[in-house]
Amino acid sequence: MSEAGVLRVVLGDQLARGLSALAGIDPARDRVLMAEVMGECTYVPHHPKKIALVLSAMRHFAATLREEGIAVDYVTLDDADNTGTLTGEVARAVARHAPARIVATEPGEWRVREAMRGWGGDVPVEVRPDTRFVASIADFARWAEGQKVLRMEFFYREMRRRTGLLMDGGEPVGGQWNLDAENRKRLPKGERIPAPLRFAPDAITREVLALVARRFPSNFGTLEGFSFPVTPAEAEAALDAFVRERLPRFGDYQDAMATGEPTLFHALISTSLNIGLLDPLEACRRAEAAWRAGHAPLNAVEGFIRQIIGWREYVRGLYWLKMPGYASLNALGADRALPDFYWSGDSGMACMDQAIGQTRDLAYAHHIQRLMVTGNFALLAGIDPAAINEWYLAVYADAFEWVELPNTHGMAIHADGGIMASKPYAASGKYIDRMSDHCGTCRYTVADATGPRACPFNSLYWDFLARHRTRFEGNPRMAQMYRTMDRMAPEKVTAMRRQAREFLDSVAPRLAERAA
Repeated sequence: MSEAGVLRVVLGDQLARGLSALAGIDPARDRVLMAEVMGECTYVPHHPKKIALVLSAMRHFAATLREEGIAVDYVTLDDADNTGTLTGEVARAVARHAPARIVATEPGEWRVREAMRGWGGDVPVEVRPDTRFVASIADFARWAEGQKVLRMEFFYREMRRRTGLLMDGGEPVGGQWNLDAENRKRLPKGERIPAPLRFAPDAITREVLALVARRFPSNFGTLEGFSFPVTPAEAEAALDAFVRERLPRFGDYQDAMATGEPTLFHALISTSLNIGLLDPLEACRRAEAAWRAGHAPLNAVEGFIRQIIGWREYVRGLYWLKMPGYASLNALGADRALPDFYWSGDSGMACMDQAIGQTRDLAYAHHIQRLMVTGNFALLAGIDPAAINEWYLAVYADAFEWVELPNTHGMAIHADGGIMASKPYAASGKYIDRMSDHCGTCRYTVADATGPRACPFNSLYWDFLARHRTRFEGNPRMAQMYRTMDRMAPEKVTAMRRQAREFLDSVAPRLAERAA
């Protein structure tokens, strides 16, 4: 590369040919830097499938760029000279190639954006907006300015108007913006669930799997059965299979849980969206086309589109609007250590063990398992926000801080005090029983709140409400819960609170063992 060339940095979750950092690239003079570094593999103890996904997709993307005639300076994890950090690898690349400037796309995580400020030394660094999102960071900030509350529903309507998705002129098709109320059905017995499309590892992926197995032998999770899409072509095929086979039933059962059925009718494209293999707007248009063709009902398509241009765009905007202070919020003063069974999957609660077990095996659990099972337990038990956030960021293949932190901090554990949600998503075992078949095989009894076989979610739920009464009893959406508690005999409430304390105390020795 001549002195006039540009060093273009591509991160592991930016694997899109239309990336802004690659816009205007001159193959004759410019060079792309891609680096596998231990710092990114270890800032939390990532699931090995997540590490393998990112590294394999990076290597495939580099190969595609080279096929176009673009020079790629690719640093592998096991390169003897690898510094272990992105900053270090940028510095080495600058020393090797003496670029006129460095061009990068804004990263998805605050810590990386801060690191970018130290890149380049005397070489100018241009950080471009990430155009893979419908709304830019600046767009969200403009929308948020003057809003009394930052509710996703209001932002989602703006995104519908902007994109034209499921719109009839200026109004939503069908007359309603949000059909979530239609998407809460329990999975009936005998319902046939199409198997998701899986991809056999090719030579590149097999090499990565061997590398990850050597370097991260003790991380939570297994590499066995790795089948994530690692190229845009595979991601497109996965999307097509979802639209064709599972989208029609996705809406009805998107909140359902079933033993032995980890994926149900979900799309399984979040990894591809979050590392750049799929264009989110194109995915929404495919779903909309399925509705217009009569292949999928409106409640399914609206629910799918809302997850992408509603929730996904919203949490990213909120993250950048509120960071860095957002990560340290702890509105409920939660301070308990993370129970050991989040890693072992042996809590004895069938719902928890199903969600954690499949997380260990697949690096995946769907949104209700994350929000209303593992997240709900952390909320009710008062788990320290930093601990549960690190767990979510570590164990899921689609987890990057911009999407993980607001969903966990704001939705699951209400640590942000209501910036995202008007009430905490607290629920007893009754909710889990209504939406799943787990309670029928659980060693605990979902109908009981006290006693040796009582479902822990029940006593923890009422204890949570009692602990935080001052904060929540004036919330109109929680008034019925407190009226119900007030009708209970005081000794019953006392007994449930004692049951909750005894349960949490019973896991304390295990917590101490893990800390030791």
